[in-house]
Order: sequence, then C-alpha cells, then structure tokens
Amino acid sequence: MRNFLAFIAGGLFGAGLFVSGMTDTTKVQGWLDIFGNWDPTLAFVMGGAIIPMAIAWRLTQNRTPIAGGSFPTPPEPKLGRNLVLGSVLFGMGWGLAGLCPGPSIAALSYGGWGNILFVAAMLVGMLGAPAVRTQLDRLSAPA
Repeated sequence: MRNFLAFIAGGLFGAGLFVSGMTDTTKVQGWLDIFGNWDPTLAFVMGGAIIPMAIAWRLTQNRTPIAGGSFPTPPEPKLGRNLVLGSVLFGMGWGLAGLCPGPSIAALSYGGWGNILFVAAMLVGMLGAPAVRTQLDRLSAPA
C-alpha cells in the first residue's frame, strides 16, 4: 500500500511539474532572468507548493501517516555553511541548466542528450557529495 501511495504521489508531482511548465528549461530560465525578459508565472507555482505544504505541516502535528511510520520533523531554521553552500550550488545548476532534480527526471521523457547529460551529472554529484562533505568537514574542524 505504501509503495502504491508513493507511486500515485510521484505521478501527481510529475504531472504538476509538466502542467506548470517546470520541465521547460526556457520558462525556468525566464523566471531567473529578472533583468531581461522576466517571466513571473513560476511564482504562482511556488506559491501553489509552499502554501499547501505549510498547511500540511500544521495538520500533521500529533498525527501518524496512513501508510505507517511517522512524519518527518520540520527542519531547524538554522542558517549554516551546508545550507548556504547547497543553496548556491543548487541555484547555479538551476540557472545554468534550467532544471532541478524533480523536473529533470520528468524531462527525461522528452528525450534529448541535454536532459540525459544533466541527470547523469546530477547523479555523479549526488554520489560524490558525501566525499566532498567529508573533506569540507575535515578542513573546518578545529585542529
């Protein structure tokens, strides 16, 4: 049952990405081009995601999921090196390619080497990130 619900949620998420235009790299880059031909429509997509999620966080307090387990705890509102570095890297990739992880998987259905190359590079980055983080933690650790 849990896998079925995850499949339905993933399909709904992918459909939402497609309908909202998040899989169209030119639309995403237009959103990020605030000094050029700016396209503000993705602000509505973000609002359409953030507002229901904020409500969901409130509604899930003191409840358990239908499929078992427990809901994750809300993240700490702490600004640190990992958050800043991750946000910068994410933003650079999003701005250069016009894709982020979710839409890149959905965009694979369009075909084309650009999408395949992006997902391959993303997977290499995900696999290499733990080693890089270990090195950064060693460099910043007090001697």
